[in-house]
Amino acid sequence: MTATASTATPAYWEPLWHSRRRYRPLCQAEKQLMAEHLGPGEGRPALDIGSGDGGLARHLHHELGYRTTGIDCSPSAITLAAQDTGPGPTWQCLDIATDDLTTLPDPAYALITCRLVYRWMDDKPGFLSLVRRLLAPGGTFWVVTEIAGRRTTTDPALLGLGISPADAELLTAGWSAARTADLDVLRCYALRP
Repeated sequence: MTATASTATPAYWEPLWHSRRRYRPLCQAEKQLMAEHLGPGEGRPALDIGSGDGGLARHLHHELGYRTTGIDCSPSAITLAAQDTGPGPTWQCLDIATDDLTTLPDPAYALITCRLVYRWMDDKPGFLSLVRRLLAPGGTFWVVTEIAGRRTTTDPALLGLGISPADAELLTAGWSAARTADLDVLRCYALRP
């Protein structure tokens, strides 16, 4: 029997980012939803978990005005994201599931984002507990994830990208406010404690 590597580890993601693989970029509709649900950052701290090439972190920092830290478990993703010139987000190679979080620049965040990453978390309850500890009172947890059953394909690799109804229920449970918006196969969640 062969053990399968976890998809939530640097060992899985590093070769993909090292080969300069790109994933779904932010679209205008998603940017509009963020502007509506998140509002202006006014220099408040934001944490982008699983930053990849840094597109979301840069948008939060430059367009919405958050003081953004982007983290990813892949050194190649952080290298790619950090190619941004001029003042911008802070980048840190960090595995949210296993590394020491005291190296994060802020003890609490007004905004935590998790775009296309929640599906890959092996311990979803543990991850959500961690997010709640890092989120400042009155803060927002912004999640963008694919929902199972929305793709019109028979490719099993693509069909497996969505979260199940049970994972969606786990994601939204225990928040005082949970607002959702749909974008094709994706769903955006604005969750508040």
